[in-house]
Amino acid sequence: MAFDGQKRRVVITGMGAVTPIGLSVREYWQSLLDGKSGAGPITYFDTAQYDTKFACEVKGFDPLKFMDRKLSQRTDPFTQFALAAAEMAITDAGLNLEQENRERIGVVVGSGIGGMWTYHRQQETIWETKGPHRISPFFIPMMISDIAPGRISMKYGLKGPNYATTSACATSSHAVGDAFILIQRGDADVMVTGGAESSICPMGIGGFNAMKALSTRNDAPQKASRPFDKGRDGFVMGEGSGILILEELSHALSRGARIYAELAGIGFTADAHHITEPAPGGEGAVRSMRAAIKDAGVPSDAVSYINTHGTSTPVGDRSETAAIKTVFGEHAKKLAVNSTKSMIGHLLGAAGAVEAIATVMSIYENKVHPTINYETPDPECDLNYIPNTSQDWEINVAISNTFGFGGHNASLLIKKYQA
Repeated sequence: MAFDGQKRRVVITGMGAVTPIGLSVREYWQSLLDGKSGAGPITYFDTAQYDTKFACEVKGFDPLKFMDRKLSQRTDPFTQFALAAAEMAITDAGLNLEQENRERIGVVVGSGIGGMWTYHRQQETIWETKGPHRISPFFIPMMISDIAPGRISMKYGLKGPNYATTSACATSSHAVGDAFILIQRGDADVMVTGGAESSICPMGIGGFNAMKALSTRNDAPQKASRPFDKGRDGFVMGEGSGILILEELSHALSRGARIYAELAGIGFTADAHHITEPAPGGEGAVRSMRAAIKDAGVPSDAVSYINTHGTSTPVGDRSETAAIKTVFGEHAKKLAVNSTKSMIGHLLGAAGAVEAIATVMSIYENKVHPTINYETPDPECDLNYIPNTSQDWEINVAISNTFGFGGHNASLLIKKYQA
């Protein structure tokens, strides 16, 4: 279908999630409302020599519920998470693929790092055998970040646009935004989109420790992720996947789909400032949020809720708070502002999609989950962060923010669906 200049409306009709606090959207969402932390001691490897000894691991996940043993042995955990979340999302959307034109269904699923566990294990193979000849022929296909959308498309025979995005922590918000654009301009009717990550491995934890980015609150892991709190000392690593089904409105209505919300606007900007630190005053984040608001065609004071990037780093949280105040002025004080990462940690390339799911559920149920571990206010972080207890909140328009190393900023504006 050629683009005729008319933007088509895009709605969210299905979601799937694999997270440290729930292996389904319903379990994940209820855990968020309950203020449950997914942090605990790392069980995947010996952390004796590491400055950080804890993370938010996915617990109880069985890939064999979603694929056969052979496929599970030929996929990295990040791809397994993506395949599981995609199956949940497609089922949740009620899509009967036998009745759909699969050339009109695409997949854009990103990963910030890709198969880090696969790389680690194959590197160990070289060390142990003192040579490259025992490297698995599946090493490259298991490791590359685009294999997750590739595997999803192969499993379901989806032949529309298919690729991965990689932009550090903004990865899956960029994936969702790209999928939104592809539907808007008529290149697809349905998109399976989101992100997946599994980097709680020796090089992942060691690398972020080397940057001094991770919390080292080893005596109290569940208290370590404390966005906007004065005592924050770094983020907590998480893992998992979030997948959303985006659908062109008339296509969704024609098959009687349940509509969770409408994705109405996106804002993508660059800081062009520093490899890890945000631009002063969150200048790039300001332009990102303003772009999403403009794209959606809504007044800024229509926004009532922001799901922040909120990583629990001293500079990042302060910068995002400043950006929100710049964009919204006095209205900023009336916003519900929270951080999903306070409970699930930082899912890196999967963060945007998993947090967008929380944003959608907030709109759908008019509830806002808490920012846990908020105990000591920071004078420079002075908004309503929904401390420690969930709240009922009438939400018609919300923004989900994600900002990545390299200066990548992405804002998704999601609103309550109205016919």
